[in-house]
Amino acid sequence: MKKLLDHIDFPSDLRQLNPEQLPELAKELRDFIINIVATKEGHLGASLGVIELTIALHYVFNTPNDLLIWDVGHQAYGHKILTGRKNKFHTNRQLGGISGFPKRSESVYDTFGVGHSSTSISAALGMAIASQLKGEDRYHIAVIGDASIASGMAFEGLNHAGVTDSNLLVILNDNAIGIDPSVGALKQYLTNVKKGKEKQDNIFEALNFDYSGPVDGHDFNTLISELERLKRIKGPKLLHVITTKGKGLKQAEEDQVKYHAPGKFDAKTGNIIPKTERNQPPKFQDVFGYTIVELAKMNSKIVGITPAMPTGSSLKYMMDVLPDRAFDVGIAEQHAVTLAAGMATQGLVPFCNIYSTFLQRAYDQVIHDVALQNLPVIFCLDRAGLVGEDGATHHGVFDLAYLRCVPNMIICAPRNEVELRNIMYTAQLGLNQPIAIRYPRGRGLMMDWKQPFANIEIGKGECLKTGSKVAVLSVGTIASTVSEAILEMHEIQDQIAHYDLRFIKPLDETLLHTIFKSFSSIITIEEGTVNGGFGSAILEFGALHHYRNAIRILGIPDQFIEHGTKSELSTYVRLDKEHIKSEIQLILKS
Repeated sequence: MKKLLDHIDFPSDLRQLNPEQLPELAKELRDFIINIVATKEGHLGASLGVIELTIALHYVFNTPNDLLIWDVGHQAYGHKILTGRKNKFHTNRQLGGISGFPKRSESVYDTFGVGHSSTSISAALGMAIASQLKGEDRYHIAVIGDASIASGMAFEGLNHAGVTDSNLLVILNDNAIGIDPSVGALKQYLTNVKKGKEKQDNIFEALNFDYSGPVDGHDFNTLISELERLKRIKGPKLLHVITTKGKGLKQAEEDQVKYHAPGKFDAKTGNIIPKTERNQPPKFQDVFGYTIVELAKMNSKIVGITPAMPTGSSLKYMMDVLPDRAFDVGIAEQHAVTLAAGMATQGLVPFCNIYSTFLQRAYDQVIHDVALQNLPVIFCLDRAGLVGEDGATHHGVFDLAYLRCVPNMIICAPRNEVELRNIMYTAQLGLNQPIAIRYPRGRGLMMDWKQPFANIEIGKGECLKTGSKVAVLSVGTIASTVSEAILEMHEIQDQIAHYDLRFIKPLDETLLHTIFKSFSSIITIEEGTVNGGFGSAILEFGALHHYRNAIRILGIPDQFIEHGTKSELSTYVRLDKEHIKSEIQLILKS
């Protein structure tokens, strides 16, 4: 027996159904997503929570003429399946497959590329104003979650939209959770609204939005009726929709944090399939999490800050043990950085833990509020380098370049877990200037990582292996790949020296003078952009001191890298072991 979903490839097919058929379609769409994500992995809970809303939006509005924007995009799997990508959905987040986030180049239905939060209202307003100027009659819908709408950029969009007469509909998808549970005063306000306990003017009406809701986001009759009504109302409108993240999968509803992106699980039972983790090194995020707790017990001035990623960053360990000194500030990277700066002015030692890709959102605060005032904020940049299946919006490959040009900033890329612990220890002893410590997603290589703390000399590199003809300079955890490559080059390995510079800023100039005078050929290797990063710093050093060595830079090329496994992407950008061996052989032959 054919299912309703079998007949639907595009929203135009969906609109041929009777409203009474939509609940069955919702069940089929949920099952479709569950069965594929169970084996292919991905963001599960958010998409399951908005199935009815997704169907209702494409049913009521004439997409793609009417423009629909999903904030962040974690919740867009149902949208993708209903807009021409059903037969390709099994390739989601895989190399050469469809993206895990809406992407303009992928479909006309993906009206705006997303991946970072709180952009939808501004983008939709921009489109609405453009439609007005061009005399076009269309609707513009921004779907944003309760965690994302608390971000400053969302308020900026709301503030502007409220003084326009643009045809904009903001749908607040309120499920009380982002990746971790939502936090802050706005969350409490929305909770009061849902409970009918308002004691003040409606905040959205105060911003000149026509507010309606809260409504049940899993009730088709209510959703469709309200969306049809709102189509007839001019100006900015906001519909408050209550949904349950993970709806339709019992375990995903009960453990919404774990089932945000659960990895592989049993599609029938919902149980997560445990990964083989016996005798494996910890994740770098956990090394950070355990270490900051150790340090904070030793140093009462230490505080921890994360913008909405307590689980992902493992700051949750400190929040559990020392809740008064660890802060989840919500999706507010700008605030997180300046909050840390304020704390630093009063003698506290703030560890500000932000994913590398998300620190981009607070670049001005890093420069103006921290570095310009030379405040000793300790930035711990998780997910630095290639992150894998989340793709171009999430790779942390720009931080070395965008931080290296900032005065007063120390930049360190520890090569292993022990070095990460030791630079964290060193930083909290009192550097009197800001430092950024970058480390990758995933597991390290060391079982005996929890060693006694040792001080690291700032700006000091290290020779990992001597050699006679070519010097390989690396920063960060890619040092282990370089070391493996050199070990496999049996006949010529005595010609290859390997140095871990550790610090991109300040550079170990004493060591570099020795290297430049000792080797005619140098290779730099980093999991950051070739333009402006570590390799560029080495080139600048050579030019400044009039060296004429042959220098080859290996790193992320000048392009946005798409999604795939970490291994696949490392091969693509020629940072895998085999390509490193090939580059060394080439330079030795030249």
